[in-house]
Amino acid sequence: MDPMPTDAPTTPATDRHHIRTPAPASLVVTLVLGALTALPPLSMDMYLPALPEVTGALRSPAATVQLTLTACLMGMALGQLVVGPMSDKWGRRRPLLAGMVVYVIATAACALAPDATVLIGCRLVQGLAGAAGIVIARAVVRDLYDGVAMARFFSTLMLISGVAPVVAPLIGGQVLRLTDWRGVFVVLTVVGALLCLVVWRGIPETLPPEQRHDGGVVQALQTMRGLLADRVFTGYMLAGGFSFAALFAYISASPFVIQDIYHASPQTFSLLFGLNSVGLVLVGQINGKVLAGRFSLDAVLGIGLAVVVLAAGALLLMTSGVFGRPGLVPVATGLFVLMSAMGLAMPNTSAQALMRSRNAAGSASALLGTSTFLLGAVASPLVGIAGEHTAVPMAVVQLGCALAAVVCFAGLCRPWQRRDAA
Repeated sequence: MDPMPTDAPTTPATDRHHIRTPAPASLVVTLVLGALTALPPLSMDMYLPALPEVTGALRSPAATVQLTLTACLMGMALGQLVVGPMSDKWGRRRPLLAGMVVYVIATAACALAPDATVLIGCRLVQGLAGAAGIVIARAVVRDLYDGVAMARFFSTLMLISGVAPVVAPLIGGQVLRLTDWRGVFVVLTVVGALLCLVVWRGIPETLPPEQRHDGGVVQALQTMRGLLADRVFTGYMLAGGFSFAALFAYISASPFVIQDIYHASPQTFSLLFGLNSVGLVLVGQINGKVLAGRFSLDAVLGIGLAVVVLAAGALLLMTSGVFGRPGLVPVATGLFVLMSAMGLAMPNTSAQALMRSRNAAGSASALLGTSTFLLGAVASPLVGIAGEHTAVPMAVVQLGCALAAVVCFAGLCRPWQRRDAA
């Protein structure tokens, strides 16, 4: 019999019914949580149009500059392992505010970095601090919601946070018209400072003292071990992580694929990146407003993963020359389909995993975030392994990650078994 945490829901068809009546979040809290989840893509995507410029300005190869993305991702992954249990012990507000202050300082340091090594180090600290917003925003949602309501709220957050990938490359492209890549980090510093102020004024404490954990590191590790012992939780965690890795392979490689291989301008790249983000947001809203509650979350998740696999396979065929040398339009279309399908995969993996961790939302959120960003950090340098003049590694990594997500979902979650048992 598969192990399951004692706080996992046992109600049949938990993805169709509320386990408890959710306390609705205010509009301010919803917007701030959306902004916190938007901060990572904002930190990444505003910087993307500047990647080719950074390679020249710092006299570093593309693979080294891509490590600035990897370092930030690894920081976000490792930081969540610390902040998640801290938020279960001390509440949500204090760790969140501390993380935001450090984020502002680290981002300002990025703008002053004299070489690639220092920039990589500053990006690592930026990621460590930014992890607070990611993990605690997800934990707050778990404090307030359950079941289908949680999946719908995650889709709402995707709508809000999805604005960041749409506007961030556009803003980054325009900032590069006025200044160099350092100006991008100056803008991010200002954004971080404003968000820190809004968090201080607008986010209440959502974890009552009686629900906090008094244990230290040992208890936190025991809680995480119990979560990982749950085969189904681990399946959703890995499926979501590999899905994000496929997405991040696109994020890391697309500036070079679009601008260097297809000779598009930074503004054209920003426009295409924004269109792909719009697709992700729109499908995410269809997931939350139309599909959730009408269909099993597992069924919707399975369809999303299948579409990702098909899109990644089509991209591999195109970029490897099976159909000749494709133009920008076919490749951009394949990337649009892949990105859009993430709107079905990412909210549902998070919701299904968190529904199995009612009394340890911070630790569960930390595990989800850590696995996601670590897998994304591994995928990032792989897309540049064959140089800057071929998109085949990007497509190979995307397809491999998509297939791994399907294997984890089918092999570990086994939704048909739980449906039959219900």
